[in-house]
Amino acid sequence: MTAVSERSPELTEEIPAYRAFQVQVLRTARLSPSFVRVTFGGEELSGFADNGFDQRIKLVLPLPDGGFTPVGDGADWYRRWRALPPELRNPIRTYTVRAVRPWQHELDVDFVLHGDTGPASRWASAVTPGHRAVVIGPNAAHPGPIGGQEWAPPAQTTHLLLAGDETAVPAVTAIAESLSGDVRARVLLEVPEAADALPLRVRPGVEVAWLPRGSARHGELLVPAVRDVLGEITPAGAGSAGPLEDVDVDTEILWEIPRVTDGDGLYAWLAGEAGMVKRLRRHLVQEVGIDRSSVAFMGYWRLGRPEDC
Repeated sequence: MTAVSERSPELTEEIPAYRAFQVQVLRTARLSPSFVRVTFGGEELSGFADNGFDQRIKLVLPLPDGGFTPVGDGADWYRRWRALPPELRNPIRTYTVRAVRPWQHELDVDFVLHGDTGPASRWASAVTPGHRAVVIGPNAAHPGPIGGQEWAPPAQTTHLLLAGDETAVPAVTAIAESLSGDVRARVLLEVPEAADALPLRVRPGVEVAWLPRGSARHGELLVPAVRDVLGEITPAGAGSAGPLEDVDVDTEILWEIPRVTDGDGLYAWLAGEAGMVKRLRRHLVQEVGIDRSSVAFMGYWRLGRPEDC
């Protein structure tokens, strides 16, 4: 048998980092007013890579007639999907793996429910066991780096800050439950209502605060909460603010991921509505003076704009 490390570049290219997994719904569980967990099953999930943390996937939903137009595997699946006529183009949305059990052929995905405003929320609200879907996810057979994860704190980190709105809850909670507790972590999550505070299994040293938004505007609780936490864990004059170019979140994607391995001090991971993340980005970098290489900023969606895949 050829060891993985001995595979040729040609063979590595033949085995895609991501592949399509044919699945069906095994069960659903309403976690709270705003969250539902869908457990998918399928024999092919034995080959799903369990990478943990904030592993992203693409969920392919059925067409109105329940069908799926094949797009195949490989790096250019998205191009093939885009080239399809609109009536044959299955809706696709990005989600985070909440948990995967390859040995049981099961995958959990948590959905935020926001009425009938989008295909994913509509589907998750009504789906029942037996419904089919396709998951484009990490391929355990791929011998090289797979990607699709942004959580990467340097080894010398002394404080962790995770913050997001309800769309970031699946990723943040998966990360929080994986933390050892050796490094103090503060987790801030703004959710629609108090009943959306989900039970978590976190270790001592990981402090989680749920911020029910109620009738407040999006980010109205999270932004000042982040400022308060930074005031506690960041000494005055922590750094000098570097140049910060503006990002028009109405036309551009706000997605900045540091790729450093030797940083120390604070590492922050911020995700959610792009306008809110932009405000946090400005505060951390320009007002507090935190090095941009220590913060991951991810605008998952934009208030008032339709979601894209």
